[in-house]
Amino acid sequence: MAEVITMPRLSDTMTEGKVAKWHKKVGDKVKEGDILAEIETDKAVQDFESEVEGTLLYVGVEEGAAAAVDSVLAIIGNEGEDISGLTGGAAAPSAGSEEKKSEEQPKTETVETASAEVPAGVEVITMPRLSDTMTEGKVAKWHKNVGDTVKEGDLLAEIETDKAVQDFESEFNGVLLKQGVEEGGAAPVDSVLAIIGPAGTDVSAVGAPKAAAQSTEKPAEQKAEVKTEEKAAPAANTSSSDRVAISPLAKKMAQDKGVDINAVQGSGENGRIVKKDIENYQPSQAKPAASAPAASAAAQVAVSFVQGEDTETPNSQVRNVIAKRLSESKFSAPHYYLMVEINMDKAIEARKEINSIPDTKISFNDMIIKATAIALKKHPQVNSSWAGDKIIHRGNINVGVAVAIPDGLVVPVLKNTDQMSYTQISAAVKDMASRAKNKGLKANEMEGSTFSISNLGMFGIETFTSIINQPNSAILSVGAIIEKPIVKNGQIVVGNTMKLSLACDHRVVDGATGAQFLQTLRTYLENPLTLLL
Repeated sequence: MAEVITMPRLSDTMTEGKVAKWHKKVGDKVKEGDILAEIETDKAVQDFESEVEGTLLYVGVEEGAAAAVDSVLAIIGNEGEDISGLTGGAAAPSAGSEEKKSEEQPKTETVETASAEVPAGVEVITMPRLSDTMTEGKVAKWHKNVGDTVKEGDLLAEIETDKAVQDFESEFNGVLLKQGVEEGGAAPVDSVLAIIGPAGTDVSAVGAPKAAAQSTEKPAEQKAEVKTEEKAAPAANTSSSDRVAISPLAKKMAQDKGVDINAVQGSGENGRIVKKDIENYQPSQAKPAASAPAASAAAQVAVSFVQGEDTETPNSQVRNVIAKRLSESKFSAPHYYLMVEINMDKAIEARKEINSIPDTKISFNDMIIKATAIALKKHPQVNSSWAGDKIIHRGNINVGVAVAIPDGLVVPVLKNTDQMSYTQISAAVKDMASRAKNKGLKANEMEGSTFSISNLGMFGIETFTSIINQPNSAILSVGAIIEKPIVKNGQIVVGNTMKLSLACDHRVVDGATGAQFLQTLRTYLENPLTLLL
């Protein structure tokens, strides 16, 4: 008897799956344990194995297409079996028609498609998958031009994913023969990014079917401007986005030693950081920090006001993902808001005492992060996530801290925040905020948050509400500390207050639970010594 195979739920947040590749065609024999297809979820691509034996009679989702969880993915049964009652009367496609559809449909497996055309000694570099949710990448900057010699470990390009901009190094030696994606253009994961091989090799036919995959977001006028600027700019190893220029070996050494590369003065060509700079680095060194203002200035130029003329700015990958995820969060999670005003007089005194210790400087934001992490330990329901038919109670407390960047907003994550000291929190926040503004954060540094904090107090904003950063169930909005008259022991005195707003997902956090969490947080901030108990 035929068995209906449905689209599986392969992750907690998965609502639909995309068939990245079929490993069996209609008419093929299938054994239990055979890989039936590769399913792309919202987090990764996973192999999907068959649990039944028989013949693949029907494919419910074409390769490259998506379908909702629990919809018909395939039907397996006896050869020649009538399955019209299971497919709603639709005829099962034949193996021949499947092959024809496969030919007509755009492929993402570029290397396989073009492998017969690849000359000897030539390597096809495909767009890498640099994060679990990445489906396409944008070339923020090429560091090698066609005709340049490339060595293993050389920085080939900067790839902008849905989360950050990351350096992409070559794994091969040779000459860059082709750039499959122009600077500023985007292409799907696994499409042709570059071709490296012996000088003079004709690679015009390699990857030709993917030529249309490049982004056409940029108007011709903007592309012309970019090319003109490139010709006028002097050649240099440093990035136009003011990111840190560092050799791959030095970068690895810095990561191993825990050295902040933003604080290292490079001695290589054009200020590039090399191996000896990391070996000789002393924490007292200070590298001039002008990158954040430069990034802001660049953003301002990009959106400059022109009287009487409308202008357009193509969305970055980061901006597109922010829009998509915040919309999904706002319209899928039932938000409600709780607000509380806190007396910060004792917190101000405590901060002064802590900062009087040599080589110690913490901010109010650091104190709020620490107090929040400890409060989450007492209220684990707030440190939980909605997963459809269940609630996941997170075993670690990982606080995400919202950081504004020219492209929008990113949320670097402090792992195991409850176990960190004030000084560790302070150092981590400063480091990640600096690298976030330079697009230097790694994808794994923005994953795994269980709770988020957004602070606009430094801009003088007294109170505001935030959209929950899913899969979190709550986000804390922090306002400015305001000096104003307050009632204390029946007398009107001058005091310092701060307003907090907690946005909660009502599916996970009930009103009383959220209120109790805020009460605990209020106690910690109004009496900082209680954090030591």
